[in-house]
Amino acid sequence: VPGVNKLIKPKTRSLLGVFEEDAAAISKYSQQLFQAMHRIYDAQNELSAATHLTSKLLKGYEKQRFPLCCDDEVMSSTLQQFAKVIDELSSCHAVLSTQLADAMMFPITQFKERDLKEILTLKEVFQIASDDHDMAINRYSRLSKRRDNEKVKGEVMEDVYTSRKKQHQTMMHYFTALNTLQYKKKMSLLEPLLGYMQAQISFFKLGSENLTQQWEDFLTDIGTSVQNVRREMAGEMDVMQQTIQDMEQANDLLYMPDPDPSLVPVNRNLTRKAGYLNTRNKTGLVSSSWERQYFFTQGGNLMSQARGDVAGGLVMDIDNCSVMAVDCEDRRFCFQITSFDAVVSLNYTVLCSSFLPQWIATINNISKRIYLSENPEEIAARVNQSALEAVTPSPSFQQRHESLRPSTQGRPPAARASSVSSAGSETASPALSVLSLDALVAPNTPIQFDIISPVSEEDAGQAKAAGLGRRTNPFGESGGTPAQESEGSILHQLFFARFLGCMEVQNAESSDVIYETMRQILAARAIHNIFRMTESHLLVTCECLKLIDPQTQVTRLRFPLSSVVLCAAHQENKRLFGFVLQTAEGRVDGRPIIVCYIFESNNDGEKICDSVGLAKQIAFHSEMDRKATEKKKEQDRAKEKQQEELSKQKQIEKDLEEQSRLIAAFSRPTPLAAGTDGQFLVLSNSQSEDSDAGVEGREKGESEA
Repeated sequence: VPGVNKLIKPKTRSLLGVFEEDAAAISKYSQQLFQAMHRIYDAQNELSAATHLTSKLLKGYEKQRFPLCCDDEVMSSTLQQFAKVIDELSSCHAVLSTQLADAMMFPITQFKERDLKEILTLKEVFQIASDDHDMAINRYSRLSKRRDNEKVKGEVMEDVYTSRKKQHQTMMHYFTALNTLQYKKKMSLLEPLLGYMQAQISFFKLGSENLTQQWEDFLTDIGTSVQNVRREMAGEMDVMQQTIQDMEQANDLLYMPDPDPSLVPVNRNLTRKAGYLNTRNKTGLVSSSWERQYFFTQGGNLMSQARGDVAGGLVMDIDNCSVMAVDCEDRRFCFQITSFDAVVSLNYTVLCSSFLPQWIATINNISKRIYLSENPEEIAARVNQSALEAVTPSPSFQQRHESLRPSTQGRPPAARASSVSSAGSETASPALSVLSLDALVAPNTPIQFDIISPVSEEDAGQAKAAGLGRRTNPFGESGGTPAQESEGSILHQLFFARFLGCMEVQNAESSDVIYETMRQILAARAIHNIFRMTESHLLVTCECLKLIDPQTQVTRLRFPLSSVVLCAAHQENKRLFGFVLQTAEGRVDGRPIIVCYIFESNNDGEKICDSVGLAKQIAFHSEMDRKATEKKKEQDRAKEKQQEELSKQKQIEKDLEEQSRLIAAFSRPTPLAAGTDGQFLVLSNSQSEDSDAGVEGREKGESEA
């Protein structure tokens, strides 16, 4: 007990306080050091993961598809080399992370979690034991002097004994832990640092083994390449700056809202166009407003994109559409686009007058599907050049068709001209090297660009005299033509066709007449900016050709198949086709009227010409069969009539014979033989037969005479 009291005297408690204060300072410092080393460990793990991810991304570069970058094998191989070395570095960093975890983090973590926590636990137990000892001493001090409290006294003394023993044992363990903490403090500080430095040295040695001289040469070459790319970029920037200056000077006129058309030429060869247009939107039953949006063409579609939208939206399909300039009351420079089925019709305005013909020409080129060819702008330029050359007279027909037709060397000898004769047979077109233009189309011949519906019998008669066929009335009736004229026809083929125009020609001897008519009609349309076309359904039957309104199903024009003498498709633009009608009536001098009709179809024009030729052949064979049948019927009727005549002649002869026999029988007296007794004699049978035979012989002789 004296030793115990000596341990817990105030001087001892004062020294214990110093040790406890030192333990608290060690704990605080160790926590800060642990956090710093843990940051190193986390950073190393992050560096290892980031390095591995970088290597993975570099390996996947060759699988990327960049919209503005073509496949560069040099770049891909270079990045693969970088990925290889970075992958090796990533492995080194992973090894370093493992070494840091074992040699740096494990010692300081063990010191923090085990040794420092043990000090705190022993301190709490020592404090509890000290409190219990104080309570036991207080109870022992309050014991009474009476003998009847021996039992209580024994219990109190036992409690004092137990508490002092517990306090003494706890104090010895606690003081031992405080003394050994000074040694553990030194080890917990030096071991993590030693592990960190050894791990770094090992990492650098491993890196020096992997990064050999070969990699240093590779990095030197890459640095040189980067410098070359930087110089190329600087040169390209200089060129772009100069280009910007040149474009600003050249396009100074375009900054004006309405530049002079003579200074800004119109490009009619475009198949793509983009810009801002004002479109009319209805805001009520009568009122409307104009909205400015960005429009652009994409293939055969007209697209629009509002401000703030990521992509454009479809406005309408402009394949086979019609476009023309129109007048608007509240806006200038207006044009109208009508879809091929005439269901959608939209009005647009441009900012200045020079943009109007460009938009119209571009949409017209798209409607003809020129954009589907390999060189759309070249073909558009050729078509426009042909239209401009159409107004310039040339000395020969061959020169005028030089830009429209391919050369005869490139054409096979069996090139089909689709020349259909009136009997239904196809004939080859003869060479017209010396044929003049006036021999095909008379000069100053008017062109009809639309199908005009006659409104009276007089106009209908004039249209028939002009070779324009016959038009049914608006109620679908067909006049003198039977309503069921085509129901019994073998051939029924329907095509979609747009009427381009018709004009009178001089002859129908070859398909060059159709080619020249196509050229003149297309040139006139281009010169006068006529883009609207009448759309119809062309019905081909064995009796006639009909143009039917697709909306009302009313027959607009009807051409008897016997009047179609020629049909041909253009040799380059297969969608263009035409046929020639020849009527024997209509002129005062008796000469036939020959009119050429030109159409544009969605299908191949040669198919339509083949259909017309097939209809002609079917009609020809049907006519031949009909004539053969009628001839056979006439022969049968003549034979039956001859048989009837023979029968009548025989009957007449027979009647005459009978009549002669009767007359002879009644006119000749019968010889009678008188008997001796005055009575008649009866002849025998043999005598009667001989008499009858004699009479018949005489009658037969008279009949033969």
